[in-house]
Amino acid sequence: MRVDLTNGRIGRSIILFSLPMILGNLLQQLYNVADTLIVGRTIGAAALSAVGSAYALMVLLTSILLGLCMGSGVVFAQLYGRREEDRMKTAVVNAFVFIFAVAAVITGLAFLLLDEIILWLHIPPEAAPFTREYLFIIFFGIFFVCIYNFFSSVLRSIGNTVAPLMFLAVSAVLNIILDMVFILKFGMGIAGAAWATVIAQGVSAALITVYFFVKEGELCPKRCHMYYSRELLGMIINNSTLTAIQQSIMNLGILMVQGLVNSFGFLTSAAFAAVVKIDAFAYMPAQDFGNAFTTYIAQNYGAGKPDRIKNGLRLAVGISVCFCAAASMIVVAFARQLMLIFIKPQETEIIAIGVKYLHIVGCFYAGIGILFLLYGLYRGLGRSAVSIWLTVISLGSRVLLAYALSAVPAIGLIGIWWAVPIGWALADVFGLLYFGCRKKRLLLECKQS
Repeated sequence: MRVDLTNGRIGRSIILFSLPMILGNLLQQLYNVADTLIVGRTIGAAALSAVGSAYALMVLLTSILLGLCMGSGVVFAQLYGRREEDRMKTAVVNAFVFIFAVAAVITGLAFLLLDEIILWLHIPPEAAPFTREYLFIIFFGIFFVCIYNFFSSVLRSIGNTVAPLMFLAVSAVLNIILDMVFILKFGMGIAGAAWATVIAQGVSAALITVYFFVKEGELCPKRCHMYYSRELLGMIINNSTLTAIQQSIMNLGILMVQGLVNSFGFLTSAAFAAVVKIDAFAYMPAQDFGNAFTTYIAQNYGAGKPDRIKNGLRLAVGISVCFCAAASMIVVAFARQLMLIFIKPQETEIIAIGVKYLHIVGCFYAGIGILFLLYGLYRGLGRSAVSIWLTVISLGSRVLLAYALSAVPAIGLIGIWWAVPIGWALADVFGLLYFGCRKKRLLLECKQS
């Protein structure tokens, strides 16, 4: 099913397009939640800490590939909005070769530098062996993640978000089943959690590949489209590289915070592993809404419809803020109950640390909801460099404040938590002011595209 983002009611179009993406990413979170829940409850807190640290690293590595796919998707959507389907197919071929060459390099470096990565992350000694075992297996899934996200970006660029959701749902359910079988039945420990995730990722990659070539035949490049295009590859590299840089800066900052958190000891590291999963569920829908907004902006930019861009931004901000406010109320009210999903009741100190984090950060989810929309706006307009600046402001201030405030004895760990919403707020102010000052110029470029 495709949603036409260049015609019809704006709010309805964005919501219909984004819902499958939101549901899909919530399901994708089940990959990590299944690992966290079963590992934390059956293997122990040391293994939970390992999964949390490994998750932060994998998000960094896959965010580079995800950024390349998302950036390429902007080019696909703009060409589709202009109804230049032959050029779009050539762009798909050029993007495929480029992205998978990068994936091969990342995978090779990940295996080569595994021990150095573990040292850099300051993994607590109790968790280091678990982390190494888990990562060595998880790295085999990098290519599967790349395949799934590449074909998802192509399908989403033409308004099809339902197919990626279906295949992700299958793999999410499979991941949970395999987790229980490998860990609970066969006693494979943390290796079982890793293999469950890799196999599930492989299934989703295989299913979406088959679907693309069988059901979306009109999108499949033919021999005449398989040539090097300097112009199209330049557009792809410009958009995708900047988006990948933005994504990797974001997650590098998070990884640096993870290292700082780990330095506070094993209990804090275990608590952070749990709250990261809760955070992901709480604001992941807002992130996916922002990603959907990227395609909406890109298609209307390509179609030369500036009014839909301006009105769409106004509606999207209202929708995102309302959702994030509801998420904040739930997380703050049920912080302890949410921690108990991942942590055994007797681990009272870990639970207390996590509840404190959720009571601080959970109040301000609207800040990151607006930030995700600003990322989507500037990526869709072909101004990915602005998204990078937003990320540098958000994560840069967060990292600097986290290290500075946590070093003050009277503040300590709480300073790391307060640095999060402050970073979101600073980036939001910059992004909104920039659009307010450059709005006429940006919309004029849209008319001339």
